[in-house]
Amino acid sequence: MNLKQKTAQFIENVKQLNGDPHYIATGMSIGIFIGITPTFPFHTVLALTLAYILRASKAAAAIGVWIGNPLTIPFIYLGSYKTGALILGTSIPFDTKYTTFTELTKLGIDATLALLMGGIIIGILPAAAAYLITRRLVKKLRSRRRLSAKQPEKSAS
Repeated sequence: MNLKQKTAQFIENVKQLNGDPHYIATGMSIGIFIGITPTFPFHTVLALTLAYILRASKAAAAIGVWIGNPLTIPFIYLGSYKTGALILGTSIPFDTKYTTFTELTKLGIDATLALLMGGIIIGILPAAAAYLITRRLVKKLRSRRRLSAKQPEKSAS
């Protein structure tokens, strides 16, 4: 599936979501944030739990966590580690072969804390952007739907 098809599928998934734009956007934001943190394989459980607690769309949160997938996780984790290590002053070799949280804990507490800290910091901006973009997208899609529903169908004469 190419990028254009994936984008179309994503928009189609967003169209299917129920709730007001804020509710959906909050869920998406939670999912994106959790998807960036180094908590795989717990992404979905954590996102759904946070969405429940914060009264956000659980379906949108489940869609959002897919930002952290097998193709992106090595890059996200490396960026998270480097960011966290810089902030905490940690200098431990990091290998991108560690793709689950339980594997990461084998690196020790300093590396795990660096990954978590970096993941939280890196996750804030994409989560905020996801909220704004999703809210706007949902409003636009629903506005289009209302407009097309109001227009009378042209009859064949």
